[in-house]
Amino acid sequence: MFVDVSPLRESPAFARLWIGSSVAHIGSQVTIVAVGLHIYQLTGSTLAVSLVALWSLGPMIVAGLVGGALADRYDRRLVALVTAILAWTSIGTMTVIAFLGVEVTWPYYALAAVNAASATILGATRGAILPRLLRPQTLPAAAALNGITMGLSVTVGPAVAGVLVATVGVPWTYLLDVVLFTAAFLGIVGLPNIAPEGDRSAPVFQSMRESLRFLKRAPNVRATFIFDIIAMTFGSPRVVFPAAGALILGGGPITVGALTASFAVGALVSSLLSGRLGGVRRQGRAVTVAIAVHGMCVALFGLVLLVSTLTLGLGLTAPVHELTEPRMVAIVLAGLALAGSGAADNVSSIFRTTILQTAAPDEVRGRMQGIFFVVVAGGPRVGDLFAGAIATAAAIWAPPLFGGLVIITLMAILSRMSPGFQRYDARSPQP
Repeated sequence: MFVDVSPLRESPAFARLWIGSSVAHIGSQVTIVAVGLHIYQLTGSTLAVSLVALWSLGPMIVAGLVGGALADRYDRRLVALVTAILAWTSIGTMTVIAFLGVEVTWPYYALAAVNAASATILGATRGAILPRLLRPQTLPAAAALNGITMGLSVTVGPAVAGVLVATVGVPWTYLLDVVLFTAAFLGIVGLPNIAPEGDRSAPVFQSMRESLRFLKRAPNVRATFIFDIIAMTFGSPRVVFPAAGALILGGGPITVGALTASFAVGALVSSLLSGRLGGVRRQGRAVTVAIAVHGMCVALFGLVLLVSTLTLGLGLTAPVHELTEPRMVAIVLAGLALAGSGAADNVSSIFRTTILQTAAPDEVRGRMQGIFFVVVAGGPRVGDLFAGAIATAAAIWAPPLFGGLVIITLMAILSRMSPGFQRYDARSPQP
């Protein structure tokens, strides 16, 4: 039942890349939480927190498409190294202006957008590299190991961010990411040169059009994107965490860190117990069920917020004054719901990643990974906008409760509308 670690034994290059990425991702998660808390401190607005997503969305989409094309044209190790430098520079600049006391929000939005775009290209390139370092049979295990990376980073990073913001302040919290991100360079520098296969003579923008034509005739690959967009758009309630910690659950930044970490704990545990997932053949069906469970858990989180709001005696809306004392029962129940959501989302991610890496040929793998990271990283930001708008127009509990119910409904519909994806066989991968 425990995670298969054979990829680490078989490929030293993968092991170095995995260790470096694991450390760097902790810093990235620290910054994600710190930016949200910083913007909320400066503005007091959940909608302003969600605007971090709006600033990042466009650059991330462009970065995913262009970056994937670059990964299919140039040496993938070089592409990863250049984008890592750009990401490190953006967070370093954010740290400097925070120490200088800059309170205007747009520089933080802009630098977060640069960082997100760089991370998208880096993630897409790394995803295209892995199948060149590992045997196809070990790719599900590698996806589970990457799930441990994300679970550990989102467990440790937000918890550390919440404590640091509450104690030493935002600038020092940003600085931690600057230090931790240097580990990413250790993993990338140790890679061999990895030139993409196939014809690399087509211009970048022409190759982007070719990738879209490939996607039109690849229903299983296309389905992984569509299903994940649904899960992330309607099942990403993280922008309500600051307001929930301040107004409904109590505890402030520490509660925000605990809620974010709860999602990651579920992902981490599901990865540690992922040994049997490599034997699942109907991976499309597994994706559908996992996303439905994710939606159910998100809806339960919204229900906890709703009940907690009602118990404050102020109807369906949140109070206007902050709660200093944490409401431990509500926090624990909310954390359990988010842990279940993280576990289900991680199982879905393992199978979606495996389908994409085995079904897509190497000559388009970078571009498919680019689109994948646009969906993976951009989807939650669309979800942030959805959650921020609904929370502002209705109530803090509304985005997760309604969004979770929408996910469950759409998975039930799509399970009948995509019979080919439901029959996808891991032993005979077809795009």
